[in-house]
Amino acid sequence: MGQCGITSSKTVLVFLNLIFWVENEVDRSIQKVYKTYNGTNPDAASRAIDYVQRQLHCCGIHNYSDWENTDWFKETKNQSVPLSCCRETASSCNGSLAHPADLYAEGCEALVVKKLQEIMMHVIWAALAFAAIQLLGMLCACIVLCRRSRDPAYELLITGGTYA
Repeated sequence: MGQCGITSSKTVLVFLNLIFWVENEVDRSIQKVYKTYNGTNPDAASRAIDYVQRQLHCCGIHNYSDWENTDWFKETKNQSVPLSCCRETASSCNGSLAHPADLYAEGCEALVVKKLQEIMMHVIWAALAFAAIQLLGMLCACIVLCRRSRDPAYELLITGGTYA
């Protein structure tokens, strides 16, 4: 029981450390994924970016203008961002930078970091709850042991060195 409490405490410390580490790692990873974006559906990176942009209602890393620095933007030469950057309310959106009101203004990096931190906080709270239950169990075990040792009705039955 004690080992689980110690393990759970270590887990909490690891996750607290991860909260601070995750922002740097997300920044590095998201930069790499945006650079490899090619706009085709079978490509996993492209699908992931499109999915994140649609689900989190964001565009680019910091904002939609980040797309101007990608190889995809330079190769297509159409002065537009992926359609996944289009607001749901903009029915005629074609991703054109000429109509920025049709695009999500907020970048995805901050939203991804926020979402990951929320998930990690749930894990930390679960680990803390588990540690609290472990401590409560140890406290109850100590109380039972202390009461049993002072109880005159409790006696150890030993006969000839063996337990009866």
